[in-house]
Amino acid sequence: MALLTEIQRIPTTGARAVSAFTHAGQHWLAIPQLAADAAGSPPGINGGSSDTEVLLLRDTPNGFAPVGTLPVGGGEDAEAFELDGRSFLAVASIRSGSGPYDFATRSPIFVSEGGGFVPFQSVDSFAAKQWRFFRAGGSAFLGLAQNLPSGDGSSLVLHWDGTRFAPFQEIASKAGYNFAAFDIDGDTYLAHADHVLPTRLYRFDGDRFVEHQSLLPAGGRAFQLIEDGAVRYLAVARIDGDSVLLRWNGTEFVPHDTLPGGPGGREFAWVETPRGRYLVRVDFIYGTPAEPQPDLRSHIYRYEGGRLETVARFRTTGGTDVTVLPGDGIRIAVSNGLSAAPEPGATFAAETVVYGFDDSEGD
Repeated sequence: MALLTEIQRIPTTGARAVSAFTHAGQHWLAIPQLAADAAGSPPGINGGSSDTEVLLLRDTPNGFAPVGTLPVGGGEDAEAFELDGRSFLAVASIRSGSGPYDFATRSPIFVSEGGGFVPFQSVDSFAAKQWRFFRAGGSAFLGLAQNLPSGDGSSLVLHWDGTRFAPFQEIASKAGYNFAAFDIDGDTYLAHADHVLPTRLYRFDGDRFVEHQSLLPAGGRAFQLIEDGAVRYLAVARIDGDSVLLRWNGTEFVPHDTLPGGPGGREFAWVETPRGRYLVRVDFIYGTPAEPQPDLRSHIYRYEGGRLETVARFRTTGGTDVTVLPGDGIRIAVSNGLSAAPEPGATFAAETVVYGFDDSEGD
């Protein structure tokens, strides 16, 4: 089944995420970039120069067009959200420098002003990977997944106090990658993906997020909650093993199925059409950072009756993120963070690709 039709390619360097949002009645993309190829910088997928920017693009009849940049290097993620009538954009910065690197950085939060985004707040971070905005107990929070195996830190949860995001709680991490929040039966749960420590689920008890259960032993990357009537499932992406589908049994998530496709899972997006429900999974690499295989075929699964079956695959080169775009029709954007065949001097040049999504074939 040919579900995807390529619409546009956006030149990027080390793109680590693609965030889609609507602001002032227009559709935008924010693309943070980790690194650029630079002479003298360390070779490999964790090398390059961190002297990059976040790309801002706006949707036009002729595709997404550049409208500016944000001065954030070593970009890993951008999270757009609305709060108290204002539009915010939080950017995670993993590092600065060109080797040796400094992972003790500041990850900024911008606010919309005068048609653009201006600095609002900056948060001390260490190897920041991803922001996530969510609500629990009537309050607004930002989760910042961060840390390195060699670091001595934690992922963070920040609380909106009415004027700024203030420290609220630390979440144990050795290599935090992601947060996801969702409600089940009146409770708010917060999932935290970690590469080294177990990927865990926390529950908000009204005062703090308390550990509820372990979801994966290691290698966690991303989550997607799937609701099918009264039944709930949680897809969990894993980079170094099979991604899994868990089922909520009324008190916790239990093993249900394994997603086809093996290791490499990095991010998910959920697509619904009048004809079906789909989970898009982008894969980053096979192998190790020292010997990576980034030229892969990522997956589109069709969901039916508690099962996810592969119905299409598409090329990614170090795929890092996928998001459903606002606007007419169904479109997705996929960021690629690596060249097809990484080698010293040519590692990060790739493209973010916009696709049309159409499952009408055969109607």
